[in-house]
Amino acid sequence: MYRILEAEIVRKGLNKKILAKDLGMSYGTLLAKLKGEYSFTLDEAIKFKKVVHVDMTIDDLFARSQKAISN
Repeated sequence: MYRILEAEIVRKGLNKKILAKDLGMSYGTLLAKLKGEYSFTLDEAIKFKKVVHVDMTIDDLFARSQKAISN
């Protein structure tokens, strides 16, 4: 699970369906990736950072929670 990504989405008041479209992926794919079922590619991570206008490193932004890592 990508808790920091989720927090940034909420903090900025973004709609996940619109965000998915802006990222060029389906809503279901975005949800699965946010849950940690699939990994984000580097290109997707860079695009996410640009689309959401986040001022932190990709490493920090895409840090996974311990729970997701242990699964």
